[in-house]
Amino acid sequence: MKITIKYFGQLAEVTNCEEETIPFSGHLISEVIELLNLKYSELKNKDFQVAQNHELVSIETKVTGNEIALLPPFAGG
Repeated sequence: MKITIKYFGQLAEVTNCEEETIPFSGHLISEVIELLNLKYSELKNKDFQVAQNHELVSIETKVTGNEIALLPPFAGG
């Protein structure tokens, strides 16, 4: 299956892209993150939340959608 990964804020700077489509044969969000950490080693040092189809999810969540977003911490004010 192919999934689209969207990067926001500092995470787009780390990956040098805002969106990409990658092949994925795993089952969990944690496997997506592991794959991305191999591709972009600096991601390991960043805090972020993960959304699947516009809903925040945990890393134990099963991949059911075709859109995953990596969201940096939000600052309020």
